[in-house]
Amino acid sequence: MPRRIVTKTRLYFRHSLGRLDIFLFLLKSLLSERHFIYLSCVLVSASTAFAVIILKSFAHNVFRFANYVNGYLKLPYINSILPIVGILLTVFVIKKVLDNKLEKGSSRILVAVAKKGGIMPRKQMYAQIITSSLTVGLGGSAGLESPITITGAAFGSNFARKYKLSKKDRILLLACGVAAGIAAAFNAPIAGVLFAIEVVLTDVSITAFIPIMISAATGAIVSTIVLNEEVLLSFSQRQFFDYHNIPYYILLGILAGFVSLYHARAFQRIEEHFEKLPIGGYRKALYGALPLALLIFLFPTLFGEGYESIKTLSTNPAGLLENTLLEDVKTSGWILLIFTGLTMLFKAFAAGLTLASGGNGGNFAPSLFVGSYLGFFMAKFINLLNLGKELPVSNFTIVGMAGILSGLFHAPLTAIFLIGEITGGYNLMVPLMIVSSISFAVSKQFETYSMDVKHLADKGQVFTSDKDKNILSSIDILEVVSTGAPTVLDTQKPAEVVSLLSAHRYNHIGVINEKKRLVGIIDFDNIRHIVFNSFKLKYATMEEIMTVPLHIASVEDSIEMIMEKFDESGAEYLPILKDERFYGFIYKAKILESYREKLKEIVIE
Repeated sequence: MPRRIVTKTRLYFRHSLGRLDIFLFLLKSLLSERHFIYLSCVLVSASTAFAVIILKSFAHNVFRFANYVNGYLKLPYINSILPIVGILLTVFVIKKVLDNKLEKGSSRILVAVAKKGGIMPRKQMYAQIITSSLTVGLGGSAGLESPITITGAAFGSNFARKYKLSKKDRILLLACGVAAGIAAAFNAPIAGVLFAIEVVLTDVSITAFIPIMISAATGAIVSTIVLNEEVLLSFSQRQFFDYHNIPYYILLGILAGFVSLYHARAFQRIEEHFEKLPIGGYRKALYGALPLALLIFLFPTLFGEGYESIKTLSTNPAGLLENTLLEDVKTSGWILLIFTGLTMLFKAFAAGLTLASGGNGGNFAPSLFVGSYLGFFMAKFINLLNLGKELPVSNFTIVGMAGILSGLFHAPLTAIFLIGEITGGYNLMVPLMIVSSISFAVSKQFETYSMDVKHLADKGQVFTSDKDKNILSSIDILEVVSTGAPTVLDTQKPAEVVSLLSAHRYNHIGVINEKKRLVGIIDFDNIRHIVFNSFKLKYATMEEIMTVPLHIASVEDSIEMIMEKFDESGAEYLPILKDERFYGFIYKAKILESYREKLKEIVIE
């Protein structure tokens, strides 16, 4: 009987979805293209907002459960045990449900925009929700915003594919999903719009603003109606700005820039360490989860997203030491200062261990966490020195969040307006602008790319701030390589080479050794004086007719790297290797032709 009920339920949902599809296709035929986009962005945004509600509610309720068990049942180890369980469950789901494949990190959105025409796998519509809720919901020291933005982007991308919208509209709906996700997660629609434009669509037209604004507003409205306000990161107290504190805000901006660099590089070092490990699966998960558990035991505020501790930091800082080894000395200002300073520094390691060991999440929430602790640390330290100036610790706690967010993600506008919105006003707009801009400038000086895209930029895979580089990065190198060029062994005679040249349309040949390693190139234009002189041809050696190439490409190189080699060499073609063996030739003209074709597609759409 229960099985029959399940079957009937499935059939009912299938029929309902089928009727909805028919209705939407009908609307698409009746509405103008622009009006259907407006309807689409509302549907995508509402779906994304409900995904946010599920994630946030789960994470918040687990946090309350852990605090209840810890505070009332006196089981202090629960905070350390839950993250281990969460990471192991995440690895289990990835292996058994997702076929051991999960694209993590919001950089996947940038890759989809720059290289795949806004196409994202359907699996991303549910994979991120399941895995991140297990990791972060059960206490992993990461954020939910990255999975939220990927989920929203996947909703938008797959909606556009389902209803056969153009590439341009597909990318637009992808950005709408991202905007809705950020807006719903923080009840901050302006920040959602700016994040979508500043990070995802850096090359955006005016016509894209309206759908993105509708999406952000929809996400914020659904979140406000359904989600309990205490789940969101918000500050009810009114903040005031004293212009006499400007020098201290400048100092905070400089510190935020350097702390951003520290956080990003510490996190990346941990990721690199885990990538080199010869172990995987559950062993790798335990290898990272156990030290994470120790960190959370020593610093319980590293548990989960950390938004509750940010609120505590701005209202009742001494409360951070409750249920810790330092609870008996929580009234000491210096002990609290040392605790917050160490927590701030260890957050990079906690986030790195969480994600590198197999968990899923992002660095958006950790950036706000580190920023709030940095702002508190600096203001509290100056106040404890009794220099005659009492700084408003709460203000610096709030403004510090914008500094680290701007420094890590190179998104100063998003940082300014996000913090402005979650504080319920813009009384701190001037210090927010000062700290965010200085932090961005310091971080940019030492690190060209933001934390999320640095590993892609190092490989030359995606550059969303440069349209030309975006187009180049979207070219598949294997599509522009000519693999039909003949080869000769370095032991063959020049006369055999000439007969081979006459039998093929290629003007150049690759010379390889018995291991198929490239040792030289024979260019017909360079040996004409030998080919047409029978005497010279008879007595010539292979070394005389071939040249050793100074510049060699690889199929693992990005198109941009190959174009740089063309510029350095001044050549029109380069030999290209695959697995260190000769693979063919790549021509500059063919790359430029592919570039022009892709540029035409963008202009037409």
